[in-house]
Amino acid sequence: MVIARDSFFIDGAWVRAASPETFTVYDSATGDAYGSVPAGTVEEANRAVEAASAAFPAWSNTSAKERSEYLLRISEKLAERSDEIALVIAHEVGMPLMLSKGIQVGLPTATFADNARRAADYSWEEEVGNSTLLREPVGVVAAITPWNYPLHQIANKVAAALAAGCTVVLKPSEVAPLNAFILADIVDEIGLPHGVFNLISGLGPVVGEAIVAHPKTDMVSFTGSTRAGKRVMQIAAEMVKRVSLELGGKSANIILEDADIPKAVADGVFKCYLNSGQTCSALTRMVVPRSRLAEVEQVAVAAAEGLQPGDPVTGSSLIGPLASAAQLQRVRDYITKGIDEGARLLCGGVTPPPGYESGYYVQPTIFSDVRNDMTIAQEEIFGPVLSIIPYDTEEEAIDIANDSTYGLAGGVWAATDEKAFEVARKIRTGQVEINGGAFNVVAPFGGYKQSGIGRELGAYGFEEFLEVKAVQHR
Repeated sequence: MVIARDSFFIDGAWVRAASPETFTVYDSATGDAYGSVPAGTVEEANRAVEAASAAFPAWSNTSAKERSEYLLRISEKLAERSDEIALVIAHEVGMPLMLSKGIQVGLPTATFADNARRAADYSWEEEVGNSTLLREPVGVVAAITPWNYPLHQIANKVAAALAAGCTVVLKPSEVAPLNAFILADIVDEIGLPHGVFNLISGLGPVVGEAIVAHPKTDMVSFTGSTRAGKRVMQIAAEMVKRVSLELGGKSANIILEDADIPKAVADGVFKCYLNSGQTCSALTRMVVPRSRLAEVEQVAVAAAEGLQPGDPVTGSSLIGPLASAAQLQRVRDYITKGIDEGARLLCGGVTPPPGYESGYYVQPTIFSDVRNDMTIAQEEIFGPVLSIIPYDTEEEAIDIANDSTYGLAGGVWAATDEKAFEVARKIRTGQVEINGGAFNVVAPFGGYKQSGIGRELGAYGFEEFLEVKAVQHR
């Protein structure tokens, strides 16, 4: 059955799309049509911004307690529909169902709940000398989100913006948009005031640019490619709008000589391959001591062999297909580039896994003897491709990690947390995990350099959507 959506959610109502043009959503496991959403026009995008602008005065003056209650209800409804949403995202993106429920639905459910608590508990006023500092919502937010963790990225923006008192126009990726329409169904069901949340699907150069350029949009929160992020900045700069960008990554995972190699390498391979490598913070560069390279290679290949992809809905594998035909071709091209530039292919390659010739499947791939100036070590591949880069000294390992235009995440493994922490301080990225530290949904997420501007999640992500006003008094 194909899931067909034909309307946008604007000003508290489902509005039939003006254009008959649609985007087909493909099943990542088969390549067959799974759903469709309408293609928005500039006029419809403008209407969504106007609705958000009209709703802003009332919503921004709604009590933090009331906003908190709405967000809690959204979180509860997401939890109630978690099985349905996880299944949709497994088809759209390719993350196996067993992981999709916990990650693709669990994280956004927690993010809405966290921002509900944050709005209720936040100190909105502060006395500094003879000034009262007021925290106020920035205004109308244009939220543009990617396809790899679609609902998670939506929640990072929408939950924090609504909690802060902003109104939102959301444009989800046309590759994986169906989950966003379910969120809009929930918003409609709980009776969020009209115009506070608006959803319109469409192309970035059409709908995305329209909501960024609209004079009544006050802030843009964008997650996607660095190339598209630069375009967003250019448009927003014309009106000096606030911009928050979460862009690409090419994260290094430094394994020190005294680390537990079997544990560190196996964990690193999984962190590279999670969501079939379609993760901006994936640890795609494994930086290892040359003296232990042979041991690292053996453990890495064994780990990859245990992570062979399978059907994301019916299979038991932790790895599924890629999200689209375009992404499949992109990853294959990078694998070919790695071979052509002289990296040593340990496993995987461009041919599909046996039995998975249909759909968007790629074999888990590992290159060794990779130089950090090779294309596969510098550019974001967004697939299950690991580059093993040997080093001779600790200082060289740190230099390799920092020799990147990106600065989103990283990892360090050492015999002690103290040593790993010492090295982590020297890595110029927004996050670093030491000895396999777990992702923290309330810690700030974002990057240095061309990985972006600003932070999402937790208190820092919430405050991205606030202005500070100083009121001087006697």
